[in-house]
Amino acid sequence: MRIQVESLSKSIQGKAVLRHVSLTVQEGKSLALIGPNGSGKSTLLRAIAGLVTPDQGYVSIGPDRLSEISPRSLAQRLGFVTQDAGTTDAISVREVVKLGRTPWLSFVRPFGAKDAQIVDAAMHQMAIHSYQDKLFNTLSGGEKQRVHIARVLAQTPQVFLLDEPTNHLDIWHQIAIIDWVKHQSATVVLALHDLNHAFACDRVAVLNEGSLVAFGAPSDVLIPEVLSPVFKVAVRKASLPHEDQPVLSFAREEI
Repeated sequence: MRIQVESLSKSIQGKAVLRHVSLTVQEGKSLALIGPNGSGKSTLLRAIAGLVTPDQGYVSIGPDRLSEISPRSLAQRLGFVTQDAGTTDAISVREVVKLGRTPWLSFVRPFGAKDAQIVDAAMHQMAIHSYQDKLFNTLSGGEKQRVHIARVLAQTPQVFLLDEPTNHLDIWHQIAIIDWVKHQSATVVLALHDLNHAFACDRVAVLNEGSLVAFGAPSDVLIPEVLSPVFKVAVRKASLPHEDQPVLSFAREEI
């Protein structure tokens, strides 16, 4: 589904955290949100997810404005993995992933064999099937992150929102998540800490102090001229043999 963000503004405790942000993510495309800490990435994701009410502007998911979509319908369209999606509940990994099916269930449509197949596929995709019977609250941070991504996969939404999904993950699993983004048929918006991961997305949006300062293809946005003033570091872009995308490096020096 297409995502439309139109002139979105939000202040929290008197501080502007989003300033007239407008952007579009076409159906089936991916968007990386990058920017320094406090630039508004998480707030923008939460506004798209309907968890933050903007002071101005609106969000549309598909043909409908967010304010017109029922919570159940929104949960069927959109899945969101936050940075801190933890729980202290002593429930099994499989039970956590099964929660992703909740928007599709009802009294007349209980959890069934098809739902179990979807849950199994989600766990296999995130390589967590081998410890499906473990208690969630005993897992490492990286394992918990993969469980929550599996939960959203089980939700089978048309839009995925991921707030720094590679946090806590080792390099192998970071690459696996980015590869998953590259091959998704759904619409994906993710906030990223590692700017090199943004090359895998169709579009990149750069936020700084709540404003959208750049938006476009990775080749146009992930360049020193755009990134250096925002991140206050020297940025170098290089092509390496046998790599299908450039690599950014950074130095803390005068720019």
